[in-house]
Amino acid sequence: MLVRKLLPYFVQGIVIGLVIGLIFYFFAMPNATQQRSVVEIKESRNATVVSTDGPASYANAVAIAAPSVVNINTTKLVGSRQHPLYNDPTFRRFFNDQQRSPMQRKDNSLGSGVIISEQGYILTNNHVITGADEIQVALIDGRQADALVIGTDPETDVAVLKISLDNLPAITFGQSDVLRVGDVVLAIGNPFGVGQTVTQGIVSATERSHLGISTYENFIQTDAAINPGNSGGALINAAGELIGINTAIYTRSGGSQGVGFAIPANTVKMVMKQILEYGHVIRGWLGIEIQTISPQLAESFGLLKAHGIIIAGVMPQGPADHAGVKTGDIILQINGEAIVDGTAALNLIAQTAPGSELHMSGIRQGKPFSITAHTSNRPIPQSHTIQQ
Repeated sequence: MLVRKLLPYFVQGIVIGLVIGLIFYFFAMPNATQQRSVVEIKESRNATVVSTDGPASYANAVAIAAPSVVNINTTKLVGSRQHPLYNDPTFRRFFNDQQRSPMQRKDNSLGSGVIISEQGYILTNNHVITGADEIQVALIDGRQADALVIGTDPETDVAVLKISLDNLPAITFGQSDVLRVGDVVLAIGNPFGVGQTVTQGIVSATERSHLGISTYENFIQTDAAINPGNSGGALINAAGELIGINTAIYTRSGGSQGVGFAIPANTVKMVMKQILEYGHVIRGWLGIEIQTISPQLAESFGLLKAHGIIIAGVMPQGPADHAGVKTGDIILQINGEAIVDGTAALNLIAQTAPGSELHMSGIRQGKPFSITAHTSNRPIPQSHTIQQ
């Protein structure tokens, strides 16, 4: 009987406790009723870390390559202008004999080069030695020698020199075509004439073109500091092998801004071999002027995308003229290879041996067409005008 009398009080107490608990839940902890978002993340299931086994020092690579890098000092004789009053008979008598005779001064400039054979052959940039009357090479061991120009290729900005010294340290060529963005590189040269200097960086990009530096462009871009005087010096990998010839920098201040360009070693090697064998570089040639298809031109011609070239001009009696190529033709493929732009077309034609067939296909007056031309030997350029 007693239990029955007390049971309602127990039930009432439980109900009151539940009510108080619910009130506390909803009012004291409002965020508890809100739906929580679930974020999925990817998390490694192993305890490995990124490899950091790169060398703490590149001294070994520098010790291998540095003796092969030389300083190049060029001298150019420049005639001074006569005083504007010298030709006036009234004032001529006031000039002494020294002022009456033509005056010349020496204009000196500095650059770098790389010894590539024990026979004394040196690679440098064409712009380092252009117009020089005297070229003197200084080695890291203190020896000096006058250099003879064996040949130049303005279209890639490469020059080959030769000196007559014994026991020359020749550099080892690396494979520039396997370079990847992020690879460590070192630039060795003579910036500002302060003496041999090494800077370190990475490969920022490969196959850079459309820079306006030379006709045929396929540059390695690096953030290794390349300053005035570094031109013609070595760009090496972490093994001390030559993978490029330092050529130019992008700058607004005259100093390095982390954007430098080097000619790939494989390109330099090809140019050097032809200069040594023929005295100049032999390239295929069609006698055409070309223009890259821009997005605007692609739209006007009804092309799906902006690629290919348009023939802007055909040299009379040239290989393209004999083959029937006409101004206004749009070339989309050469030898089955899609043409991206004018630079790609220039390089492909130039790499074709003279006398070879080039099968071209594209659009003429809105209709598909194909044509075959035989390349000729590209004339030795008298300037940097881009014409293929």
